[in-house]
Amino acid sequence: MRVVVAPDKFKGSVTAHEAAAELAAGIAEVRPDAVVEVLPVADGGEGTLDAALDAGFERHDLTVTGPAGGPVPAAWGRRGDEAVVEMSLASGLAVLPTQDGRPVLARTATSRGTGELVAAALDAGCTRVLLGVGGSATTDGGAGMLAALGLRLLDVNGRDLPPGGAALAKLHHVDAAQLHPRIRDVEFVLAADVDNPLLGPRGAATVFGPQKGASERDVLDLDAALAVFRDRLADALGEPARQAADAPGAGAAGGVGYAGLAVLGARRRPGIDVVLDLVGLDAAVAGADLLLTGEGSLDEQSLGGKTPLGVLHVGRRHGVPVVAVCGRTTLDAATLREAGFAAVHELRALAADPETSMREAPRLLREVGRRIASQ
Repeated sequence: MRVVVAPDKFKGSVTAHEAAAELAAGIAEVRPDAVVEVLPVADGGEGTLDAALDAGFERHDLTVTGPAGGPVPAAWGRRGDEAVVEMSLASGLAVLPTQDGRPVLARTATSRGTGELVAAALDAGCTRVLLGVGGSATTDGGAGMLAALGLRLLDVNGRDLPPGGAALAKLHHVDAAQLHPRIRDVEFVLAADVDNPLLGPRGAATVFGPQKGASERDVLDLDAALAVFRDRLADALGEPARQAADAPGAGAAGGVGYAGLAVLGARRRPGIDVVLDLVGLDAAVAGADLLLTGEGSLDEQSLGGKTPLGVLHVGRRHGVPVVAVCGRTTLDAATLREAGFAAVHELRALAADPETSMREAPRLLREVGRRIASQ
């Protein structure tokens, strides 16, 4: 029996690596003869670097500018000439100050730290950079990231703008003369699931700003400021920079998607597809008897292109049954069967209450592994 275990994180409970290890341990207890391959995955957001490291990338630690402007520890991964940058480590909600449990600094949060990670990869000679942008804390259109890569954003007096999306309202001139020279020689892949444009009712500020602590007033101001950023970039770089604002994914990560498309020449791909390629899931599943995947909540959003669906597609391509494991699911049995899952196991079905399910997730995952191996 050969089993591939490829879950995402169970947010608030266990990492993808921990989830995979517990499921594998449970299988081994019942079927010690089974060959179990563990391939933790992610969807381009939190956990992307960890998945890359498990797949053989080398970790490079770096202290960068956090979204609030202070230093934060972060890292990027390298395998040969390929680099992985996870935005959430440098510019994510997890490193943004909160007040009463809500993110703050929506107007001033900067993506500069993400640019510093990208610059490190470029300086190291990497020729392909995979930029995972899920879990971001910023709505600055990627201005901070580009500033870290040498782009100068100047006010009417020729002074550099302060960080954050709101400051872009005063952007008068963009100077690209000092932009990192290696950008034009590097392939950038933007790992982003969302297809939102930069501006308007489906734009970065309107849709995602409130999740990052933006008030109604902040949303209006940030959307207007991002429009100024688009126009000034178009003045400096040409009409394609204006058109990029309407491209699918431009609104990802508070507009970092726009910066990637307009300035870095990035190609957008679904985050889960990027990560599954990184870890080599397709090759691992070939000839397997069973494929396990999962995440904390298996819901409608999961079926829109999150980890379980991406893994399911790989399994179906190879004719391998796919079993999903989750903390909970909001989908009924018919929907799950129609999606193609051979079975679904909920941790909450084994626990007295949701709190216990989250707190004791490692034990419950191991029990689920035993049950799967016994069937």
